[in-house]
Amino acid sequence: MWKRLSLLWTLVRGDARQLWAALRHPAAPGWLKWGTALVALYLLSPVDLVPDWIPFLGAIDDLVLVPLAIRWLLDRLPPELARTTAGRR
Repeated sequence: MWKRLSLLWTLVRGDARQLWAALRHPAAPGWLKWGTALVALYLLSPVDLVPDWIPFLGAIDDLVLVPLAIRWLLDRLPPELARTTAGRR
């Protein structure tokens, strides 16, 4: 599990930094906090769309869905907040 988390972090490092900066910003909307909590819950949850016991496909859902969810959240940031946190990428 730790190896998968480190690989995922490498893939989404820039987006994750921007998301973290947006979460810590005083103007962060409530939906962003809830959305981020849901993404983290999905990442840490043993229940996946594709079970982990399937050799190759088990990790693919995490490696695809989590970065897409983070990007989706960042695309919906208010423009002012997105500009403020864009340097964190």
